[in-house]
Amino acid sequence: MPSLNGAVVLVTGANGGIGTHFVHQALARGATKVYATARTPRAWDDERIVALTLDITDNASIAAAVAAAPDVTVLVNNAGATPPTASLLEVTEADLRANMETNFFGPVLLARAFAPTLTGHRTSVLVDVHSVASWYGFGGVYSASKAALWSATNSLRLELAPHGVHVTGVHMGYVDTAMAAHADGPKIPPAELVTKVYDAVEADEYEVVADELTARVKAALSSPIEVLYPALRDIGVGVAGTGE
Repeated sequence: MPSLNGAVVLVTGANGGIGTHFVHQALARGATKVYATARTPRAWDDERIVALTLDITDNASIAAAVAAAPDVTVLVNNAGATPPTASLLEVTEADLRANMETNFFGPVLLARAFAPTLTGHRTSVLVDVHSVASWYGFGGVYSASKAALWSATNSLRLELAPHGVHVTGVHMGYVDTAMAAHADGPKIPPAELVTKVYDAVEADEYEVVADELTARVKAALSSPIEVLYPALRDIGVGVAGTGE
């Protein structure tokens, strides 16, 4: 069973609201070292925290991080980005590609790069932060990128499990951070989310469904598509009423 006690953790997107809690809670659970990574890392007032420059969309930056952190036993793929629009029809091609680079290619390539390090330990952990958007297509390319990461996480889990690497995927709705400042509705506190993630890791769980919204969406996946997207039913009624 994986444990954070004595672990060496690397957190991507460590400067953000969720990332900061991943850093501090790992130490509170007994981690001996945390690599806190970001494109522009900040100073941390703790000698156990190693600030490390990492751009997950840059292969050279990933290679440098692997070389600088050869003792990692827990990799937390937390970094992510939202596009300027939720419309797949309106988003520019540049933003479309950039969001896939950050939310899909970056985490997958980082996991691949650290795989030899993780499999070199008796037990190790990979955490991939998805979103309810991985199951619900309200976010355009954001949803598409998170769905792709979810699928990749399932594949990585199957490949890494025989080598002692436990892979946990995280699904949640809005989290009370700057990224979700524009959103209305319930928001889970980032500290609560991270607690649920680390609890799941230490309980040998493969998936975190962090809130009621996410649980409802997951339950609807086996239903007819109109259950998850009731607006489609309304559109169908409107078209039928016109005689078309």
